[in-house]
Amino acid sequence: MSHRFPLFRVAAAVAVAFTLMVLGAALRPVALPERHTDTPILTAVEIGFAQDMTAHHEQALRMTQRLDPDVDPNIRRLADQLADAQRTEIGTMLGWLRLADASPLSPQPMLWMHTESAGHDHAARTEPDTSTGMPGMATTAELDALAAARGREAEILFLRLMIRHHQGGVRMAVAADALLTHGAVKEAARATLQSQSQEIGIMGVMLVQLGGQVPA
Repeated sequence: MSHRFPLFRVAAAVAVAFTLMVLGAALRPVALPERHTDTPILTAVEIGFAQDMTAHHEQALRMTQRLDPDVDPNIRRLADQLADAQRTEIGTMLGWLRLADASPLSPQPMLWMHTESAGHDHAARTEPDTSTGMPGMATTAELDALAAARGREAEILFLRLMIRHHQGGVRMAVAADALLTHGAVKEAARATLQSQSQEIGIMGVMLVQLGGQVPA
């Protein structure tokens, strides 16, 4: 019996050590928190562009919703395609903002267009119109007029407002492309520049066919 006590003590000591090891591993994240990188997920320019372009796209959605449902089917089809594209891009940008733990709304809209990006000595050449806010945005009166317009009048007003709206979006995309060196947001800005430039051309042709004048 006396020879069993040392074995019992060894087994008990091993059990205690194993228990402490398990508890130590479990408590490690609390006692010794992991060291995380301080590098932000998005830069200030990327966050600002995503916030402001989201707001810009949301107005485009309102414009498609206020368009007379009885307009020419080609105009209605165009409006629906624009709305689908804008919704997809809004979802992408809101996803980026959530990952960066940033608000979907900017406390200082368009400030990012004056911000110099890291590693650059120049700011974007495209300046926002500070008197009206974001470039290309429709006024409340213009949105109300669109909601009240019918038929050909609605078609012409919608195309003129949306062309101007896209021109503003292109300005923002050009600014972001100039400020950013790489990354998904820069790629999105370039995609916006390309797609909205093409859509401006399509809407311009449709507007001229209706007898309207393309915004300068």
